Amino acid sequence: MSDAAQPTAAEVRAAAEAVKAALDRHLAAVERRTGDDDPAVYEAFNALAAAAESYDERLYDRYDEVTPFEIPGADDSLPPYAGPEEPHALSVLIRRDYAVVEPQRLIAQAQRIADLESEEEGAAMPSVVAAGTHAALGLLFGEFEPDEIASRHKEFGLEEGDSTLWVSAAEELPEPGDWLSAPFEHADPERIVCRFDVSAVFDDEPDDDLRPQRA
Repeated sequence: MSDAAQPTAAEVRAAAEAVKAALDRHLAAVERRTGDDDPAVYEAFNALAAAAESYDERLYDRYDEVTPFEIPGADDSLPPYAGPEEPHALSVLIRRDYAVVEPQRLIAQAQRIADLESEEEGAAMPSVVAAGTHAALGLLFGEFEPDEIASRHKEFGLEEGDSTLWVSAAEELPEPGDWLSAPFEHADPERIVCRFDVSAVFDDEPDDDLRPQRA
């Protein structure tokens, strides 16, 4: 896009102000809602979506930057929300994909963990180098929280792929152990409060950037 065709800084600022105003109107409509299908809420939601899209486009055209969110339209992938209006419990489902791009780095990091455990316990641990990548992954994910691995993945010889996080509403917590044999089997798209997707495809297509969705 040529400089002449770019929006001005004032137009970007005006679009941002429109998003703020649309957020206020949406919240006010939600606070006054008369039921699950209140048309005023849907109207405010659509107005907010349009304002956010307009701001996102102008921000990208002017500054080559994108927002970390996008409010979806009616044709997005999630079905209408059919969960409890006042959830008393929630499930957070996370998927993160990684490619093992430097197996030797991964194995070396896992070997350090094994060596420290050997020192602490005073007993020799099997060699991770001999056991290979499978054993290294087990040690790595047993030692570090998933969020720490996500933030330090390059240190462990990993490359990020797509990831998604679903927040699903429930009436109450399941009984202990109920879902351990099949933890993702009962994920219901109609109970998703929101989801957050990250994919390299959004980098290739600026109109489809990081996309949290709401049913």
